[in-house]
Amino acid sequence: MLHYQTIPVTPFQQNCSLLWCDETHDAAIIDPGGEIERLLAAAARLGVTIRQIWITHAHIDHAGGSAELAARLGIPIIGPHRGDQFWIDALPEQGTMFGLPRVESFTPSRWLEDGDTVELSGHVLEVRHCPGHTPGHVVFHSKPLQRAFVGDVLFAGSIGRTDFPQGDHATLIESIRTRLWPMGDDTVFIPGHGPESTFGRERRMNPYVRGT
Repeated sequence: MLHYQTIPVTPFQQNCSLLWCDETHDAAIIDPGGEIERLLAAAARLGVTIRQIWITHAHIDHAGGSAELAARLGIPIIGPHRGDQFWIDALPEQGTMFGLPRVESFTPSRWLEDGDTVELSGHVLEVRHCPGHTPGHVVFHSKPLQRAFVGDVLFAGSIGRTDFPQGDHATLIESIRTRLWPMGDDTVFIPGHGPESTFGRERRMNPYVRGT
């Protein structure tokens, strides 16, 4: 069975998630935005071995630690969609802009497309391309867990910003409506910031997407 633990990192309090198999103790880390030592300590405490890095999108608070972690552990970076190439290339400048320690850009071992899957110890998660916050944003959905790791597409009570380069509000709403809602109202989502919620609750209560 899969388990996960969410670890907020960096001054942005970005929700990095460790996802692991309780039989093999192999893990994927989703959106390691920074604080690499803290993330490695969490993996050691849980007794899991990080085998893969999965990226929802390439803003620095989600992808800033990826190059360093991949180099230190010798593991692949999977995702996001190729539409975020320009954000990956700009990671060093993003760090300078926010006054953060310098981070390096990277080339993913594998780009992701809508309908792809990622696998951890035989457990398969579906990939959906959800542009709007960034053009290459993807989410990871585990049907057996009824969990979705959605990055900055949707939050409890809010939605992702669309005022960054190549962001688009109408595209984001369409991504939520056509990519997230079909996962089911009972699906719990882990956002890029803040508390978890369910798609059903957001469809009823979230003023940005209620009734979509």
